Amino acid sequence: MADLTDSESSTGSLATAVHVGASSVSMLIAEQADDGTFHPLDFLEQPAPLARDIFRYGRISPETTERIVEILQGFLSAASEAGVGSAVTSRALATNILVEANNHDVFLNRIRIACGLSINPIDDGEMTRLIYLKTRRRLRDTPAMKRRNTLVLHVGPGNTRALLFQDEAITRYTSYRLGAHRTREAIESSHAGGPALQRVIRENASGNLSQLKFDYHDVDIEALVVIGYEIQQVSSFLARQDGACPAKTLRKLSEQAANMSDLELVQHFKIDYQTAEALVPALETNLAIAEILGLKELHIPHSDYEQGLLQDLLISGKLSDSLDQEVLRSARILASRYQSDPRHGEHVSRISLHLFHELQDLHGMRPHDAMLLHVAGILHEVGTFISPRAHHKHSEYIILNSEIFGLDRQDVTTVALVSRYHRHSGPKTDHPKYNELGTADRIRVSMLAAILRVADALERTHDQRVHEIVVTRRERRLHLNLPGLSNTAVERLAMQSKADLFEQVFGLEVVIDDAS
Repeated sequence: MADLTDSESSTGSLATAVHVGASSVSMLIAEQADDGTFHPLDFLEQPAPLARDIFRYGRISPETTERIVEILQGFLSAASEAGVGSAVTSRALATNILVEANNHDVFLNRIRIACGLSINPIDDGEMTRLIYLKTRRRLRDTPAMKRRNTLVLHVGPGNTRALLFQDEAITRYTSYRLGAHRTREAIESSHAGGPALQRVIRENASGNLSQLKFDYHDVDIEALVVIGYEIQQVSSFLARQDGACPAKTLRKLSEQAANMSDLELVQHFKIDYQTAEALVPALETNLAIAEILGLKELHIPHSDYEQGLLQDLLISGKLSDSLDQEVLRSARILASRYQSDPRHGEHVSRISLHLFHELQDLHGMRPHDAMLLHVAGILHEVGTFISPRAHHKHSEYIILNSEIFGLDRQDVTTVALVSRYHRHSGPKTDHPKYNELGTADRIRVSMLAAILRVADALERTHDQRVHEIVVTRRERRLHLNLPGLSNTAVERLAMQSKADLFEQVFGLEVVIDDAS
């Protein structure tokens, strides 16, 4: 890694990433090359007991707040003194457990005022993107990832996430309310040590472990790749040069660590106290999952977890279409699980996206909104699995209670509501999930649902009859010409009941022109 003083001869632009993590605060200063890649120049990290405060007290103490402010001010000062003060803080994020503190807004305002940094908690969608990036690197350097069925496991501070790769593609994503720091605080009152500590950890995690076992009972897991702050901190004690770690080696280290005090853990593993507090829960959780899956070996990256996270923060917002394709793959797997007609769903999506792009100047929505519309098109009829009657409501329920890789809960809610409103009633404030949205999100749901309803009307026969649509706007009407379709009676009839929302939202009557 280059020293900061080398940056004077650099020709690329500088960027910084800041992460207020569960047990540490870190900053990466990097140079962006012409090809868009980032090369680290310096990495700064200091411990801070954020997770302890959140899970023990439900709030962030003034002492911890000021400790983190002091760390951030020191980082910014060091960067300025090294001659990179003009570098833009490209990304500044905080651990996703931050929102569980009842004073997280006060904490973020204090940082904004004291340091001039606008920091946002990492949401579920961003977290899955970051895990995706880490996993994508593993595809290149971890032989185990080449196997047919590989489970990638991330035991975080508050939650555990699992990604199933089959033939190097993500086919399943699940998450559990089970994390290293959350577990540590949950069992703190037991004052257990040694085997008793390991037993208490297992008992605390038993419900989530059983759920994970059930979620993957139908898959023959051939390899387990584990990532996480604590386990990667001690990877040199566990994994061979190729990253492979026998389960018995992890078991032995977990037993050893369970018999040590926090001070002994700090001294032996050369880690900070915050990491030491969560080390045994992290080791034991990873071991327990390997055991319930019947695996005798795990794979642990030797790379630095936090530095890799910061590098990923710099590029996660600039991902190519590869992540969107993984999101759509996840949606298609969900649709298949509920036996939704794939030809109809894909065709409605194609029509919806065509209308979305044709009307871009009218609605002004972003590419991410187009992707959510695409997902809603794929999933809008999954509710028929429960019953054709009121299936739009069943679709909302199924989507709300499902995981879609790469989407946070707000995105999932949007997809669920847009899917619900593809037929019958449009959005109403007495619909609970819609009522919970802010004004901007209500408008977005209404616009996306209006487009989906028109697209669904054009696919009323489920026979993919409409292959070309010419869109024109004249006065207060949206004219749709359907070349190659001589008889549009079915589509016209469907449009009478579905175009109402479009007219309410955009002020345009939808008209299917006569075939010429």
